[in-house]
Amino acid sequence: MNVTQPLALTGALAAVTLIAGCAPAEASAEGDTITIGTLRSQPHLFSPYFYEDVAADGLEFEIVLFDTSSDIKNAIVSGSIDFGVTGAASVISGVAEEQDVRVVASAADGGTRIVASPDIETADDLKGKKVGFPMGATQEILLKRTLEAEGIDPAADVELVNLPFADMAGAYESGQIDAFISAETGPSIAIVGGAHELLSAYDTPIGKTNIVLATSNSLIESDPELVQDVVDTHVAAIEEMSADTEAWADGLEKEFALDPEVTQTAIDNTWARWELDDAYVATLEAMGAEMFAFDQIASEIDPSLLVDTTFVDAASAS
Repeated sequence: MNVTQPLALTGALAAVTLIAGCAPAEASAEGDTITIGTLRSQPHLFSPYFYEDVAADGLEFEIVLFDTSSDIKNAIVSGSIDFGVTGAASVISGVAEEQDVRVVASAADGGTRIVASPDIETADDLKGKKVGFPMGATQEILLKRTLEAEGIDPAADVELVNLPFADMAGAYESGQIDAFISAETGPSIAIVGGAHELLSAYDTPIGKTNIVLATSNSLIESDPELVQDVVDTHVAAIEEMSADTEAWADGLEKEFALDPEVTQTAIDNTWARWELDDAYVATLEAMGAEMFAFDQIASEIDPSLLVDTTFVDAASAS
């Protein structure tokens, strides 16, 4: 197999965790362990932890943890890792910059919520309130489009507070903000603490689309059999975690010491998937169009360079 050799990881790649619940995976005799990036503590990016349970004999995976989806995409582009379960927006950003990265499967829908304190019962109640959001992320688009649909001007009717994902729940708990939009697990932490989901974040043309499996086009061209093996493994992993959400929750709690109630609340807001049907690709294109409209990317993307359905099509036919 033409895959990367075991990595000498530094900087953002320094935190390396291998398959959850198992002894650290060893590279094969030829040193051809397949590296896959993901984020820590995220229910919607947990599928790689199921890979070893379902992989065909001879496939070895090493999970590499990153701080952001952009870090994962950059590692794919640089060749530091082979695959990544990452935010679709990061791949769109890469394609807009003509980088060597492609979506080869979906991985999870959802994982985002708009939550508010109990006294905020309607969208109108948000007027004059402080609303946390992550500037430059897809959640910025989802929040502003959702508020606009409710007749609220995001620039005039609310006070938007730019915060990192990791700080959102803490800012809500301390009273710095009254409501926020964020990726999990921040919203579930707030809900368990007494907040409630105020509005759906999924009613824009982007829908629930969020997380994908990506690799480089270079690897697709040089070793399509390996890409098919990994996509087949990903499909089996997604189907296993979807059928056994208790194992999904147990894995998250064991790997990252998460609170069980927070974990289950977050999983209830996540839909594992692997398909790349026309409707899903349309939501990716809608995300790209919105990112361009919000100046998150400098140019419109060529959809033909974003997605390669070859491998999920083959998995569907098998």
